[in-house]
Amino acid sequence: MKDSHSKAYAEAGVDITAGYKAVELMKKHVARTMTSGVCSDVGGFGGLFELDVKGMERPVLVSGTDGVGTKLKIAFLLDKHDTVGIDCVAMCVNDVICCGAKPLFFLDYVACGKNVPERIADVVKGVAEGCVQSGAALIGGETAEMPGFYPENEYDLAGFAVGAVDKKNILDNRSMKEGDVVIALPSSGVHSNGFSLVRKVFDVENRDLRSPVAELGGASLGETLLTPTKIYVKPMLALFDAVKVKGVSHITGGGFYENIPRSIPDGLGAEIVKDSVKILPIFRLIQQEGNISERDMFNTFNMGVGMSVTVAKEDEEKALSVLRANGEDAYVIGKIVRSDKKVVLV
Repeated sequence: MKDSHSKAYAEAGVDITAGYKAVELMKKHVARTMTSGVCSDVGGFGGLFELDVKGMERPVLVSGTDGVGTKLKIAFLLDKHDTVGIDCVAMCVNDVICCGAKPLFFLDYVACGKNVPERIADVVKGVAEGCVQSGAALIGGETAEMPGFYPENEYDLAGFAVGAVDKKNILDNRSMKEGDVVIALPSSGVHSNGFSLVRKVFDVENRDLRSPVAELGGASLGETLLTPTKIYVKPMLALFDAVKVKGVSHITGGGFYENIPRSIPDGLGAEIVKDSVKILPIFRLIQQEGNISERDMFNTFNMGVGMSVTVAKEDEEKALSVLRANGEDAYVIGKIVRSDKKVVLV
């Protein structure tokens, strides 16, 4: 690799030696994510993973893919790149867990205008942290230097996760019934959705993102917006072992109105008590500064609820106890009712 250098390619704006340096810098971060199933090292042409199916009658693979979206613009403005990788992993593994699957491995894709090895390594550092939090191995990825396509100081970040679940344990909402309870798992902030609206409301390119904001408890707007998406894998796996979970929704773009219905069968709906939702200060600030209707807020953002879980009424206390024992300040926000509307906020 040390002898690999193309003068002509460098003159076109692509420094392949920077790519090699980035790989060397990221290796220590990737090493943190290694699990027993990993069969390959960083730098190969494919990521190898040995699937352990012991105890599974009919193993099913579950995949999820996503990116960080325009939240990256905040990272560019603050020149802080070591947390957006957590967002990338979170958006994928939080989807996979909604099926009842345990994430096994993750691959990332970074496309940039100029490969600055230290910056790419920072991005991967965040990806590795997200993998550690979710118990997934980072077994590969790709960094593409694309001058003229992306600005020199910008990049895009996406990835995908693969998990596994025994077919008999795939979440099945057909057992959901009237009277079941809907439990909220709090979000850490805006997560990774709605940032096109956030950026418009705050005019982030022309605003001081570093000064303390009273409405945010003294935190700056920048650090609040860049707070990484919470990863729910480990508490949810503990919950699956403790009670029968009837439905799980990852609250992403589309907010309550789009995401909660995806876990509810026809003929039923979720009656959500608005006053029970612990709305984070950042959402009140967005609504106030943007003059945004309450419905649009609940139809765009997570409002402080990153994931909702439906269980039987008789399992409510046990579910809350297990989630709280695993670090989630979970609480009830509603119940399942007979309704033609999938979500009703009361």
